[in-house]
Amino acid sequence: MPAIEVNQPVTDFEVAATGDQTIRLSDFRGRNVVLYFYPKDNTPGCTTEGQDFRDRMAEFEACDTVILGASRDGLKAHENFRAKHGFPFHLISDKDEALCNLFEVIKLKKLYGKEYLGIDRSTFLIDRDGILRRQWRGVKVKGHADEVLEAARNL
Repeated sequence: MPAIEVNQPVTDFEVAATGDQTIRLSDFRGRNVVLYFYPKDNTPGCTTEGQDFRDRMAEFEACDTVILGASRDGLKAHENFRAKHGFPFHLISDKDEALCNLFEVIKLKKLYGKEYLGIDRSTFLIDRDGILRRQWRGVKVKGHADEVLEAARNL
């Protein structure tokens, strides 16, 4: 699949998600979509990021915007993470990294001096017509959900 670019259509995708769902981007035609990638369920930054999106859910809905979180964790871990924190949006399991590769979010990272390939925290705002309008890479969690909300309001 080709890489995505701002102001270009996003290739339709089909992925497994919580709630025993198969989600396709085309399912959301007519609504904006926030797709945020995070490294791992139940880690401090990822939990805070999910909670920030959760806490602004009504405001996102008011501007006709769906939120989807994605990581390489499995569906069982996602279901537990979602239930534990009351996330009203679905989480995508991308164990095969197909979606991660489409959005080019797998990067070489370092932890305790060891290098590994992991998800670079990133968010993508896709408009009602399936066009990528904004992207945030190397996201810092604090204030991020507010910035994404503002961008969604301006679509």
